[in-house]
Amino acid sequence: METRWLEDFLVLADTGSFTRSAELRHLTQPAFSRRIRALESWLGADLIDRTTYPTRLTAAGKLLREQAVPLLAQLNTTRTMLRGLQPLPQGTLQFAVPHTLSFSYFPRWLTEVEAGFGKLSCRLQASNVHDAVLAFVEGGSDLLMCYHHPKQPVDLNEARYGGLRLGAERLRPYAPADGGEARYLLPGSADAPLPFLGYASNAYFRLMSDLLLVGGPEPAHLSLRYETDMAEGLKQMALAGHGLAFLPESSVAAECEAGRLAAAGGDEWSVEMEVRLYCDHRRGRAALEDLWDYLAERYPEV
Repeated sequence: METRWLEDFLVLADTGSFTRSAELRHLTQPAFSRRIRALESWLGADLIDRTTYPTRLTAAGKLLREQAVPLLAQLNTTRTMLRGLQPLPQGTLQFAVPHTLSFSYFPRWLTEVEAGFGKLSCRLQASNVHDAVLAFVEGGSDLLMCYHHPKQPVDLNEARYGGLRLGAERLRPYAPADGGEARYLLPGSADAPLPFLGYASNAYFRLMSDLLLVGGPEPAHLSLRYETDMAEGLKQMALAGHGLAFLPESSVAAECEAGRLAAAGGDEWSVEMEVRLYCDHRRGRAALEDLWDYLAERYPEV
């Protein structure tokens, strides 16, 4: 039995609609129905009365609905204890955040928020953009911090999720600095292509850097030397002198100020992305609503 089956069931019990529930869980309706059937098979009991419309719970379904919420909470607490960690306070807010934002943007943003709102108890789930969004929509976190660009948007159901614009982040090329100047400068030449440090195909910044290279002012001449899905990994490779990489400004501010990295191209080789924060109001947590009310007075809505 998978815990996500219980989460699927709770959404269905709340909406009373397989179609709506599948949308909220970002699944096709057949896939969602198969997961409900799998849960029923594991339990050995019908949870949904399929002889009536609209959808109703059977007696077994009503009992499971009462037990599923505390059961999921107990499972999460047990997992925390088995990891040798003390459970965080009950009002702890869970954030799903891409790796790059978790390294640079999130710590500074949290400091600013706590200066006005007060101390927060947080659990941060850092992953790639896709997994962060998936964790959020599947109910694994209260809040999602992510990038947004019109050509690579994060498409969330506006009826369920509230969104705020926290600020902007610019992605541009950086290279090792020699005497304050970048060692490599775009576009390079066909005779001497520049050593390039790129993102793996599943990375959000791969999509954004591809947009820059395809839409650049002139063709770039690059020789791919290294790939990874993490901006922090590319930054360390650039610092070690292995080539140029497209990196978010917030992640290299200290290195540029120290003269270790420099921009390897002008604004024509850069792109601005929004940094957004999304909230799932259906979770109904007092700590979450208090924080969101505070933030909504300070940041524009999406």
